[in-house]
Amino acid sequence: MAWQNPWYNPDLAHHTREGFKNLTDVNHQPGDVERWRKERRAAGLPYAPQGGYDAFMQQWWQRAEITGHDDGVWWLGHASMLLRVDGIYLLTDPVFSHRASPVTFTGPTRKTPPALHIEDLPALDAILISHNHYDHLDTRTLRALLKRFPDITLFVPLGLGDWCRRRGVRHVIELDWWQQSCFKGLTLTAVPAQHWSMRTLWDRNRTLWCGWVVESTRQRFWFAGDTGYTPDLMEIPQRLGPVDVAALPVGAYAPRWFMSIHHMDPQQAVALWQQLGQPLAFPIHWGVFELADESLDEPVHELQKVLSETADAGDNFRILKIGQYLSLSSRSMI
Repeated sequence: MAWQNPWYNPDLAHHTREGFKNLTDVNHQPGDVERWRKERRAAGLPYAPQGGYDAFMQQWWQRAEITGHDDGVWWLGHASMLLRVDGIYLLTDPVFSHRASPVTFTGPTRKTPPALHIEDLPALDAILISHNHYDHLDTRTLRALLKRFPDITLFVPLGLGDWCRRRGVRHVIELDWWQQSCFKGLTLTAVPAQHWSMRTLWDRNRTLWCGWVVESTRQRFWFAGDTGYTPDLMEIPQRLGPVDVAALPVGAYAPRWFMSIHHMDPQQAVALWQQLGQPLAFPIHWGVFELADESLDEPVHELQKVLSETADAGDNFRILKIGQYLSLSSRSMI
């Protein structure tokens, strides 16, 4: 008997009997994957960053120092962030392993090391997972975190609850788009993203993908997860209220003809930021893994260029180093 979506709700546009789908009907054409791989191999992509990997690390990496008590966020590389709000510590999409892969001997390798070790983390309250791809949900990292924080709460999109429990997670909160959970005085909302899910050859789109909005009494923080650009994203501030801080993905966009369905490029991230009213924002989903055709430093160079051409950009779109801290109180960087 064919697998059927146990969460299927015919009244929800992103639900199907076979799993989940995006609100905008976007799909690759047959042969697109092989065409991309062939062109990638022929061109020898991706290229090394300007000056080489050591120079990139010297410029864009630093050890994360967890200090202070005010609201703030440390970007730990790729989509991993440590967020402190009202004294609550939240960790997003933690991947501290050498590879973003189901095995240790092949798959995308880290080009920059983790900005801290698990033993350096403060007492975590919760982990937010955006979707099940290996560069966002890493089994080895999760098990190491559970060893140190056995009672940690995981917030996951629909379909990932059983997967987490089978790996020893005691407290899992599984949410559909727009569902909310009150957690230690914060309101956490799973919000739409334009992406997909797959962990094996047999489970494509059987679990949901999402972003997360973390709301305190003072501010609203949007972790966009992994998403392509779509006007549907503006429904988030329309339904939940203005976004005060946004972590927006800017990497894994080349070639655009293939990647744009599921990944924003720097130009789209800035356009979205402008539509949001130019809140405090910073780029994520770059600087660690080479998942597409652009070089490791190309997203930040593209972003710097488009921000320099944006007359009213000001300084509210901050480009952080891996490991760098951004205060959400005084809005300063360390």
